[in-house]
Amino acid sequence: MTTSDTDFHVFDTTLRDGAQREGVSYSVADKLAVARLLDEIGVGFIEGGWPGALPKDTEFFARARTELKLRHAQLVAFGATRKAGVRVEDDLQVRALLDAGTPVVCLVAKSDVRHVREALRTTLEENLAMVADTVAFLVSHGRRVFVDCEHFFDGHAADPEYGVAVLRAAFDAGAEVGVLCDTNGGMLPSGVGRVVADVRARVSGRLGIHCQDDTGCAVANSLAAVEAGVTHVQGTANGYGERAGNADTFALIGNLVTKMGLPVVPAECLPELQRVSHAIAELANIAPDDHQPFVGASAFAHKAGLHASAIKVSPELYNHLDPAVVGNDMRILVTEMAGRASVELKGRELGVDLSGHADAIGRVVDRVKVLEADGWSFEAADASFELLLRDQLPDAPAPLFELESYKTSVEHWGNGVVVSEATVKVHVDGERIISTAEGNGPVNALDNALRQALVNRYPQLADVALADYKVRILGWRGGTSATTRVLIDTTDGVGEWTTVGVHANIVEASWHALVDAMTYAVLRRPAAG
Repeated sequence: MTTSDTDFHVFDTTLRDGAQREGVSYSVADKLAVARLLDEIGVGFIEGGWPGALPKDTEFFARARTELKLRHAQLVAFGATRKAGVRVEDDLQVRALLDAGTPVVCLVAKSDVRHVREALRTTLEENLAMVADTVAFLVSHGRRVFVDCEHFFDGHAADPEYGVAVLRAAFDAGAEVGVLCDTNGGMLPSGVGRVVADVRARVSGRLGIHCQDDTGCAVANSLAAVEAGVTHVQGTANGYGERAGNADTFALIGNLVTKMGLPVVPAECLPELQRVSHAIAELANIAPDDHQPFVGASAFAHKAGLHASAIKVSPELYNHLDPAVVGNDMRILVTEMAGRASVELKGRELGVDLSGHADAIGRVVDRVKVLEADGWSFEAADASFELLLRDQLPDAPAPLFELESYKTSVEHWGNGVVVSEATVKVHVDGERIISTAEGNGPVNALDNALRQALVNRYPQLADVALADYKVRILGWRGGTSATTRVLIDTTDGVGEWTTVGVHANIVEASWHALVDAMTYAVLRRPAAG
């Protein structure tokens, strides 16, 4: 049995409504990849787009027939009811819905009298006939039909009877679901609950909810609708959508399963939420939201020392659920707010045993507070913090080298070519080494020169490369005087780590981060590769 056959529907419209987000443009290959990912979290229905209206969506459905093998979900084609005054058999877009070959069709229908008269420019009676004719036609061709009642809540406020009449026309013609749409996103949970309860008392048939996030209440509104009797919820991955977006599918699933006790997706799918969220963000070319509920990298991150003290006793005291349930992790952030418990928990997270080293913990706490006052930040630089921790222990790693000096230069030639060069002079195991290298900037040149100087002694550094480089200016003092914080992401092809450096001089700040990056690389792989 697929998830689409259960008593509760999770319907995802990332590929249709979510694709209306500003800046998002999926290729057909992207759409197929997103659909596969959504299937992995166990949603019951995946709305793929509008065949006949958009060539890309028509191609998607054609390719999906042979390329998309879904385990949990059924694919849905989206479209409109027949046009006013046109026989349903002659409506080309209705025909395109059949040609898409999906087992389910979702129709959008007007349910607000003002939209019927002013947007469709037809009569209320003709609109009801358009709904009934299209639903009956598609059902007669073996399709399951859902009807999205557009602007339902605004329409209910203007005329509470007409939206109900649209629902009845849809159900009488064979529709399985009537979806109440907060198309303008202006509702609040109390209003949604009141309207859904009113409608639930007056119609039979499965009711659904579709909420936009213009008031920041899309998820809350959807849950209020569930409490009032709907058993079909629509959302988009990461809340993508037009304007402020839609209800976030991941937050909907997380809340429905863990807070409301509704097994709306298979149990084995729940731990896939974070991975799928981030994978879809990559396909959309949007940075994942670290503060997104349930799946964000910071969703279970704790910064305050008071929190860490309680978590040390029991993680449940400051986590609303076990992060692993949704595929996430708890993190302890070490900042100037950190206390001894934060440092100890962070050490445990990094694999550094601090038991029996109370004095070292105290020194680390004091050191972090001094450094953060000067602009350092270890929240995003676990590798630098681990080195700081280990430096306070009896078996602290020895420095890789002793610095004599380094220098960098940037030369701009008349033909527009810019050349950066760096020279480092270091002592390694008593040997003085001078190394010069070029790079596409002074930091890259320094990175190349330092690795070149150390690689004979530490061969594992041959696999190390700078992956990302971020600069933030702190404490502007006027003119060009400021404190600079540099974060460097480094990889050895197996893993990636982040180090930090701070100084008034951007090259010196970068040097601190580079030295930490290479020290950590050797710490990760102490033996030659």
